[in-house]
Amino acid sequence: MHDVELKRRLYVIIFQSDTPMGKLFDIVLLWAILLSILLVVVESMQALPPIAKSVFTVLEYVFTFFFTLEYVCRLYCSPRPREYAFSFFGVVDLLSTLPLYIGWIFGPMRYLMVVRTFRLIRVFRVFKLFSFLEEGDNLMRSLMVSSRKILVFFLFVVLMVISLGTLMYMVEGNRPGTEFKDIPSSIYWAVVTMTTVGYGDIAPVTPLGRFLSAIVMLLGYTIMAVPTGIVSAQFIHDHNRGKAPVRKCKECGAPLSKTAHFCSHCGLKVEDEA
Repeated sequence: MHDVELKRRLYVIIFQSDTPMGKLFDIVLLWAILLSILLVVVESMQALPPIAKSVFTVLEYVFTFFFTLEYVCRLYCSPRPREYAFSFFGVVDLLSTLPLYIGWIFGPMRYLMVVRTFRLIRVFRVFKLFSFLEEGDNLMRSLMVSSRKILVFFLFVVLMVISLGTLMYMVEGNRPGTEFKDIPSSIYWAVVTMTTVGYGDIAPVTPLGRFLSAIVMLLGYTIMAVPTGIVSAQFIHDHNRGKAPVRKCKECGAPLSKTAHFCSHCGLKVEDEA
C-alpha cells in the first residue's frame, strides 16, 4: 500500500498530462465523463424500452466503478490526499460516484423516488471537464480569488434589497387590496425587479410606486455588471501575469513590437529611448 514507485507512476499518469500515458488517461477520462453525462440525459426520457433501461443500468455500474477507481487512485498517489479530498474537484469526484452506492443503502423499492433524486448528482461530472481546459482552470481560480469581493458586494445588494422592499411597502402597503401585504413580499418584489426577471405577480399601481420601481430596474442593470467586472479584471490579471512587459514608446507611449526600430505612431527611433 506504500509502494513509492507505484505512487509515482500513478501520479504521473493521473495528475500529469504531458506524458503519453497521462494524455491517454485524460482522453479516456474525458470520454467517460461525456458518455456518463449523455447517459444521464437519455435516461431521463420516459419513453424508453425495458431493454434500454437494463443496458443503462449496466453502463451506470461500469461508469461508477471507473470513477470510484479513479477517485481512490487519486487519493492514493496524491502527495497531499487531504487537500485533494476537500478541494473543489475532489468533492466533485466524490459526488459523481455516490448515487449508485446511495441506492444500495436505501434499497430499490420503498425509497425508489429518493434514490432517483440522488442519482441526479451524476450531473456534477460535468464540472470535471474544467480540469481539461487551461482557461477553465484560470476562470475557477479567478472566481476563488474574487470570492471575498463578490461576497461583500452580495451583502451590499442584500441590504439594498431589504431597504427598497421596505420602502415599497411603505408606499404601497396602505392601499386596499394591495399586493404588497407585508415586508417579505415587498422584498421578493425587489429581488425579482432588481434582477430584471419581472414575473409580474406583484406590481405597484401608484405613481410613486411606479417611479420607485423604475429606479430599481435601472439599478438592476448596473448592479448585475459589477460581479462580472470583478471576475473579468481578476481573470485578465491572472492571464497577463508572467508575460513580458510591453515595450512602449518614450515619446508617445504607443506599444512597440519586439523588432521595431522606430515608433509607428510618432517616428521616434527606439535606440534613442534610453
